[in-house]
Amino acid sequence: MSDPSKDNVGLPSKKRMRHDRHFVDELAQRMGEGIGRMLRITAITANQDQPRSTLGDLSELMTSIQKHGVLEPLLVRRRDDGRYQLVSGERRFHAAMQVGLSEVPCVELTVSDEQALEIALVENLQRQDLNAFEEAEGFHTLVAKYGYTHERVAEAVGRSRVTVTETLKLLDLPDRVRTACRHADITAKGVLLEIAKARTASLMLRLIDEIADRQLDRDAIRERRRQLALDADEADNSSAPLPPPTERSRPYTLRFRSPDRVVSLSLSFRTNEQPKREQVIRALETILDELRSGTATDDPEG
Repeated sequence: MSDPSKDNVGLPSKKRMRHDRHFVDELAQRMGEGIGRMLRITAITANQDQPRSTLGDLSELMTSIQKHGVLEPLLVRRRDDGRYQLVSGERRFHAAMQVGLSEVPCVELTVSDEQALEIALVENLQRQDLNAFEEAEGFHTLVAKYGYTHERVAEAVGRSRVTVTETLKLLDLPDRVRTACRHADITAKGVLLEIAKARTASLMLRLIDEIADRQLDRDAIRERRRQLALDADEADNSSAPLPPPTERSRPYTLRFRSPDRVVSLSLSFRTNEQPKREQVIRALETILDELRSGTATDDPEG
């Protein structure tokens, strides 16, 4: 194996060091002229405020760096103590350290704390290795903290506006639903979005269980979500209290007297046949309930 330090003494002098294109480029140009240079890796400090929650598997990146060096420069800014703080390129930085590089190509920017975080967010969101919730949190930070519209976020990260809007909906998932998704190893954004469309947390959790047990694809998940909603509607309807009976809907006529002639009840059924015992009992139970609640109708003139 070749000496890594020799592999990365510097980029060829006639080649311009590049950093992430389009929006990060625009941000960097707007926030200060970038200066490309090789820096000793020990002079660079990781940014504790960077938005990535995990670095993920670095093995492929480490293999690439061992073979080709760091082809895409890190973005850094100079600190008051003369050292450099990483603005973006967290995974490249840690992979380069793990393979033992002594120097890495960097672009130095003059940016504030907020500008550094903004660049780090956009740079991370342009990549494809964030999980769906990290991506949603990043979109939300750009919108809430930096005033981005959904259209501007979409332009910044190379997604459609619809994708940005849908991804932000994942933040509405209750914590217990997120935890259940993590335990069920559900990470695909499309599947998570189908879960988020369920109307209640309980329906979301039922859907997660079925996805995990039956390995449903997205079409099957969509259909199952709709069926669970219909089942819930039917259950709600069957358990809903019936509206109070009207005079016309009652199978009997009640005449009730008092105050105070001292209580008089008259119960007659609208039928030519003798009412059954069970009908009388049900009628009396209904009348008692209405008397207790004060909804019983009476005919004091009767």
